[in-house]
Amino acid sequence: MATQRKVPLRKCVVTGESLPKKSMIRVVRSKEGEVSVDVTGKKSGRGAYISKSEEAVETARKKNILDRQLEVKIPEEVYDELIKLIRRESIL
Repeated sequence: MATQRKVPLRKCVVTGESLPKKSMIRVVRSKEGEVSVDVTGKKSGRGAYISKSEEAVETARKKNILDRQLEVKIPEEVYDELIKLIRRESIL
């Protein structure tokens, strides 16, 4: 009899819903204050999870949600990279 593994859940900082970790994207702020998209989910630093939807990314951009969560100004390139990742995954 196969044992079922527990699926790790993470809370989206935009929508507030708990989803499986694999269906979220992590944005990380390093100790030096650099912000990057963490595709692997294993980079060190303070992280915030966001749903894999363009609406969530646009809402985060408009309301500066990631800025508040990571306590640093988020460059526009990070939002653009998030949208590219979401679009790439929707094609596959």
